[in-house]
Formats: sequence, C-alpha cells, structure tokens
Amino acid sequence: MDYLKLAQNIVDRVGGRENIQSLTHCATRLRFVLNDNRKADADTLENTAGILKVVESGGQFQVVVGNDVSEVYKHIVAEGEFDGAGSGASSEKEKKSIRSAIFGLISGSLTPLIPVFAGAGLVKALLIVLERAGWIAVDSGTYAILAAAGNSIFYFLPILLGITIAKVLNVNSYVAAAIGAALMEPNFTALTAAGTTTHFLGIPVSLMNYASSVFPMFIAVSIYAVLEKFLKKIMHKNVQLFAVPFFSLVIMVPLTAMLIGPFGQYVGQWIGDIVNFLINSNSVIAGIILGGTWSFLVLLGLHWATVPIIMGNLSAGGDLIAPLAATSVAASMGIGLGVFLKTKDKDLKALSGSSFLSAILSGVTEPILYGIILRYRKTLIYLVAAGAIAGGLMGYLGVKLIVFNFFLNVFTLPAQSPMLYYIIGVLTAIAGGALCVVLFGYESKKNNQVAEGPKVQRDENNQHPTPESSTAKMEQNAAGIDANVAMECLITSPLEGTVIPLHDVEDVVFSSESMGKGVAIIPSKGQLVSPVDGVVSVTMKSAHAIAVTSDEGVEILMHIGIDTVRLKGKYFTQKVQQGNRIRKGGVLIEFDMDQIRNEGFKLTTPIVVTNSDQFRDITPLLSEGTVAVTEELLSVRS
Repeated sequence: MDYLKLAQNIVDRVGGRENIQSLTHCATRLRFVLNDNRKADADTLENTAGILKVVESGGQFQVVVGNDVSEVYKHIVAEGEFDGAGSGASSEKEKKSIRSAIFGLISGSLTPLIPVFAGAGLVKALLIVLERAGWIAVDSGTYAILAAAGNSIFYFLPILLGITIAKVLNVNSYVAAAIGAALMEPNFTALTAAGTTTHFLGIPVSLMNYASSVFPMFIAVSIYAVLEKFLKKIMHKNVQLFAVPFFSLVIMVPLTAMLIGPFGQYVGQWIGDIVNFLINSNSVIAGIILGGTWSFLVLLGLHWATVPIIMGNLSAGGDLIAPLAATSVAASMGIGLGVFLKTKDKDLKALSGSSFLSAILSGVTEPILYGIILRYRKTLIYLVAAGAIAGGLMGYLGVKLIVFNFFLNVFTLPAQSPMLYYIIGVLTAIAGGALCVVLFGYESKKNNQVAEGPKVQRDENNQHPTPESSTAKMEQNAAGIDANVAMECLITSPLEGTVIPLHDVEDVVFSSESMGKGVAIIPSKGQLVSPVDGVVSVTMKSAHAIAVTSDEGVEILMHIGIDTVRLKGKYFTQKVQQGNRIRKGGVLIEFDMDQIRNEGFKLTTPIVVTNSDQFRDITPLLSEGTVAVTEELLSVRS
C-alpha cells in the first residue's frame, strides 16, 4: 500500500490541512477534529482504497484505516507539518453540542495512550503468570523492574494525560504536563503522609493521591486552555514565551490542588459508583445489555469514554465493566471465524481468516466489524444475540478485571479474575457467533427471488412490469427443474467499448476483487444498459454507479469511471429508479464522456458480481478487446 498517497488523499478529502484542528489515532482509525465537518467528503473517502469506513461521532471525524493506521498517520503528520494539532485557526468552526465536545475530548485524549496501556497491561499480566507459577519472587529485583515497566504509565498518568488533552485542545502540551507533574512531585505527595489536609495562603487544601487519576486532569487542562488563550490575548508577544507559562503554572497548580483535583476525583468516583451500582444491582441484566450493545459503541468510537470509569474501578480493587463488554468483542470474533468456516470464496475466506487471527492476537476487531459485519448485515443479529447471552453468563459468574487492559486477546487472559470463568464467557461468545453463521448463513439468500419493486409503466427505456416470479424461474418450475441445482447466468456487456482485466483497474477496491469478481470496460459510447433481465437493486444520488440483480439472483455492480463520485451527479442522467424491473439492453444511465474526461476523470468502468461468494464459478467470456452492447461478457455458475 502506498501510505503517502493514501495520506495525501485523506487530507485532501477532509477539507485540506487548513480544515484540520487536531488529529490523533487509535489502533485502527484516524480521529480528526475538523473546523468544519461539512467540508469533508465522507462518501468519497469511503470509496477510497485503503479506507474501511468513515464515522462521524463524539465531535470527531473518524477515518477507519485498519492495522496500517500508524503508518498513514506518520505521513499525514509529516506532510502537514503538524503534530496532532493541525492549524487550529478558522472562523468557520462547526458548532458542536456539549455532549459531542466532551466525548471528543475524552476519546481524543485517551486513544493515543491506548497502545502503551495495552503494552503495560501485558507486562502486568505477565507478572501475574510468572508469580503464580512460582518462577519469580515478589521481593526480587527482577519483579521490581518489570513492575516498574508495567506500572509507570498508570502511576504517572496525570502527566501523560496533560500532554494528550492539551494537543486535543491545541494549547501548550508541556505546560499541561507540568500541571500534572506537580500533583506527582515528591514535596507535594509527601504532604499526604502527614495528614489529609494542608493550607495554601491560609486556604485549606484536601490532600489526595492523584496517581492513576483521570478526571482531575481533564478539568484542569480544559480550564488551562481557556486561561492560556486569555493570557495570550492580553500580553504582548515579546513576553508571551515566558510570561504565559509562568502565570499558567502559578494559577493552575494551586487551583488544581485546592479545587479542581478533589472535585475531579469525586466526579470520577460518583460516575463509577453509579455504573457499578447498576451492575451490582443485577449483573446478569447488565451483562446482557453490555454484551449485546458494546460493539455499537465501538462502531461509533465512543467506547474509549468508559476508560476513566474502568480505571477508577481498578484503583478501588477491580472492574466489572470490561469483562462484560469483552463478550461483545468475542462475539464479533466468532462471526469472523464462522464466515471463514462457511464461505467458499477465497477472498472472503482470506479476509475473515486474517481478521479473526488478528483479533485473537491483538484484540482489534474493527476489520471484522467494518469488513464483514457491516457488509453482511444479517450478522448484526448474531452479534447482539451471542454477545448478550455470553454477557449474561459473564455477569452471573462475577468476573472482574484486576489489571488494566482494554483489549481482549490471548495474552491478556490473566488480567481477569477468576480467569477460568472469564475464558468460559469468552468462548461462549465466540462459539455463539460462529455457530450462528455456520447454521444460518451470513447473507440473505437472493437466489431465485428478487424483492418486488414499485409498479412501473412500459416506456422507452425498456422497463416492463412482470409477475412476481421471473420468466426464468417459471420456465424452471414448468420443466420440473430444481432451482437449487446447477444454474448458469450469462451477463452481457452493458457498454460498448474495450474490455480490460479487473486487476488492471486503477482502484485497488476493484482490482483486488474485494468488491467481487468481474471485468472492466473503457467505454466508447456514453450509455450504460442492463446486462441481464432483473431488478434495479441499488442506485446512487450521484448516478455514477448502479446495481442490477438478475432473475437468477446475481448482483451486478457497474461503476462508471474512477472516483467519479466527486462529480456529485454532474454529466450523469439516471433513467431508472431503484426497484424498477429492467430488460437486458434497457438503458440505465446516460453520461457525457467528453465532459467527464475534461474534468480529469478516467472512464474505466468495473462490472463486478458483488455476491461472488455465493457462486461456484465466475468466468470472463471476454477478458480483453472490443465489445458490443449485449455481447456475452461473463458466465456465472452455481
């Protein structure tokens, strides 16, 4: 994959560098805070090779890339010459709700730390295994050094949070880090050994342990962001370099120690108490709800907002939320495994197999969620059912997270207690998701049946109303032929032009056959016709692409040109509506070839069978050379 080209495409399609207020990334997605979300082209991004999905949630514009996200992020930062902060200057900032702003701040600040959370959590899990196996003594120097490696990120979390929160808010991250460091400074922490209170200029100060704390820093740095902007507004530029940090520290550190810190600790404790009360009231019902819905939070990128609550629970002895949520993650793994076992399509088998293996080893399930579950919507039912059942079981068994790790994988099992009960809950979810796919399939069967569309009149576009059963099906029934035995559908050319192999198309989504198998045509005439008798099953507002489902259940997607969605319908005239019956050769779309080329777009048109995995064989009858309209192009056999 060309990471540099992908990075440039992403920056262009989110509105350019000037529209980027800040940028962070997590395990699979780039998280932009944009000055104006309306300037971003989400539709084009989703059709860009290398991008799985675009999600707008929690005040963020999230571009899901997958496991290569860190490489793409590096190139965006290098090309844009900013480090997670963007330009930050625009008078056209889109107004966001308070809820979106809060979720955006929390998730944007915590996600950069997730990789080191995961690594440190694995170190702590390793220590548990070594200590329980008797291979290492708790009072040994080896244990102490490894414990330092596992504990450092959590103990000094206020400092690191100061940096990440400041980057989201686009203020000086080092001053923010210094505010967090003040809460961990030995002279300050020594005061807690002498009592629970002290005084600052005669004002009483409640002393607390801020190690591993989260909420105090969110409040402190948010106030500091306002203070910094105010100080820069009233101070001359020549003194801002030293004066702004000086006044910021003098004001914010005492204010945090006296008011913000204790209040933030209490807020975190109150939220955690409420959530834990609901779980403790009926852990089985809580497990059913969390297990059934958690993956939807992941899809929206809102799951990171629970990290402060989980960490607060851990400091109090153990967390109940993470094990319940893990069942939803495990259910999605099971769906990936089920598709791998069920499908006969080699490409889908490769995708599901690699995604399942990656999820088991790393705990990252977005490739399964975006690449399989959202593609085959029927599996959403399995996801909810398997996650809810296993979540209820996990709640009944009373499993707790005892050291922080937000990822479910084979290496983090010791972080749960009792570990055996946790394994039982996880395996239940994986088995449930896999069995649902194997027993009931992952896609609605459309062979021999097409949904009835709107009634239409006979017109110049060769659309004809017909009975619900197709002519082919009636002929089969009349002859006494079983519709489930071998079937062949001949797909004819929808264009006049030159045929080229699909792998020569300059769009990896098509050339990799991830959309399905087929061929491509470079048209010589601006008219696209139906390649089969069937129903118009998909239309686009931009009219640059259309899909027809044949009477035999073959779904054929025709995409006119490369990246032509950016024309937003200019030079395209759609002649049919979704649901219309269409005869072979009936006109679907007319387009102005010269105008499209003048706009700089190539007219290469992929013709692919999007449900290729349902058929035994898809063979190009013509892989290169000129072709006439309705000349036989592809053979599809079940």
